[in-house]
Amino acid sequence: MGHPDVVEGETAVRTLAAVATAPKTDLSVTELELDECRPDELRVRMVASGVCHTDAIVRDQWYPTPLPAVLGHEGSGVVEAVGADVTGFSPGDRVVLAPASCGACTQCIAGHPQYCEQFYAYNFGGSRPDGSTQFTDDGVAVSSNFFGQSSFSQYVNVKARNAVTVSDTVPLELLGPLGCGIMTGAGSVLNVLRPGAGDSIAIFGTGAVGMAAMLAAVAAGATTVVMVDIVQSRLDLALQLGATHVVNSTEADPVERIKEITGGGARYALDTTGVPAVFAQMTRSLALLGVGGLVGAAPLGTDAPFDIGTLLTSGITIKMIVEGDSIPREFIPRLISLYEAGKFPFDKLVTTYEFADINRAFADSESGATIKPVLLFPRA
Repeated sequence: MGHPDVVEGETAVRTLAAVATAPKTDLSVTELELDECRPDELRVRMVASGVCHTDAIVRDQWYPTPLPAVLGHEGSGVVEAVGADVTGFSPGDRVVLAPASCGACTQCIAGHPQYCEQFYAYNFGGSRPDGSTQFTDDGVAVSSNFFGQSSFSQYVNVKARNAVTVSDTVPLELLGPLGCGIMTGAGSVLNVLRPGAGDSIAIFGTGAVGMAAMLAAVAAGATTVVMVDIVQSRLDLALQLGATHVVNSTEADPVERIKEITGGGARYALDTTGVPAVFAQMTRSLALLGVGGLVGAAPLGTDAPFDIGTLLTSGITIKMIVEGDSIPREFIPRLISLYEAGKFPFDKLVTTYEFADINRAFADSESGATIKPVLLFPRA
């Protein structure tokens, strides 16, 4: 393939990867064998990969992806090889990788691939649908194909369906998070809640998903955008990037403040935290007939309080949102266009790290020091 650090064998190449071996344990950067590119796959040399909260919670076994595993699901890179059955891609294409979906179930056909009937198996199952893994370590299978990609590896094999071709007008190093965190926040607003010009929206959480949601709300013309969090520095950044109001919930009751700011409640609201108490606040902050969404991930089996007595007469709608209900090949180019027009400055959320510093990136994300860590792979 023309790169001296890729050693080809009969069926595999060697690749540098970060392996999650146990909950709450640093990832181990090591060499693995990557299997052959299947007929429906692309081999992609990763340029960058975002680090997402979902990577950490899967490492810590909130979801039952088998360990050891190569995680990562916000990859951007360059196509190195094209499977025999693939059309529409060529070596050298720049791509962003998106979550996996089957493409054949009712929801996929209806244009909702993030609600694919096989979503868990394709994204959290630890293998291809046929049970094979793209990675092995001295012949022992390593859980892979996380979100259809496992982008914490310098080389990956991915279904062509998961890849979105992007232009060369924006640095590829910046684009990986458009495949999950940024797409999730922006899509929750633009595809699901859909506030219009002059509307009000309250967003709980100022991580990458919440901030992307805020940027999308501003781009959509919402004129009252309230951000809620406990980290004042992030709330200050939210004001700089377009929020009209912020609420530090360690200092004020966010429900009361949102009702004061909006004159009775927000027309739209979004919980990006997955914290049960915050979800309850989100539901109570809505105006009559308001629409709220939950996009924050919580451990399976988590229950949240929902005051069905008080809220019965409110007429509110609550939606559960996965990946912003996005069609990646349509939505990611839209976000890039908004960015290039100066209306979606998601680059302000990004801090880059060398791939070798992946565990520092995880720690900085968990502590709140960094909103969106992006790992840069060593050049081949």
